[in-house]
Amino acid sequence: MPNVITVVTGTDTGVGKTVATAALAVRAGPGTIVVKPAQTGGGTDEPDCAVVQCLAACPTAEFVRLDDPLAPDTAARLRGVDIPPVHAHAARIRELAARHASVIVEGSGGLLVHLDTCGGTLADLATDLTGDHDVEVLVVTRVGLGTLNHTELTVNELRSRGIEPAGLVLGAVPERPGLAEQCNLTDLPRVTGVPVVAALPEGAGALAPARFRAQARSWFAGSPDLHGGRIAAGG
Repeated sequence: MPNVITVVTGTDTGVGKTVATAALAVRAGPGTIVVKPAQTGGGTDEPDCAVVQCLAACPTAEFVRLDDPLAPDTAARLRGVDIPPVHAHAARIRELAARHASVIVEGSGGLLVHLDTCGGTLADLATDLTGDHDVEVLVVTRVGLGTLNHTELTVNELRSRGIEPAGLVLGAVPERPGLAEQCNLTDLPRVTGVPVVAALPEGAGALAPARFRAQARSWFAGSPDLHGGRIAAGG
């Protein structure tokens, strides 16, 4: 049986995909590798793979690096650079899956952001991989106003391609949720029909790596912290 490939997408940029990916890598355990098909942006921000390596202490692979903080195809066109099509990324991911117990693929931005200059998206990549692997797709989402629309759109797009999302991951839950956040914690699974499988506390990515790894498993469904009504980083 081929090893499972987990594809992590988001409803938008900045929803907490990278920290969620690191938490998933901790939960998956030894033999896990995290893949970033396309990394954009330079400057003072650490690339996503470096953040994952630091927090989760797992190996990573970055296929394409583009300097400008834009969607991958936009960044490539701006610089006159060709980037591989998504089917080439899929082939490399299959090779990694043959050598690792678990492969976690982190997308760039939302589900339909173009990862190549031919219009290929993370949704296309996930569809390609489902042909010969067990693939689970997780959707990282916000809990504030606007999240219901964004999350439903993402879930519906996956379903239109024959992919049933494995779960929702709440990217940053405040310690004291306001009214909108409290309602959305209930409404997100209700309106999408997709269970919440993890809830990361706001500020989780700022934890010291050892503390992050010690706490990460408690953020997943079935843990006392997720079902106890209070989610907080630190402690």
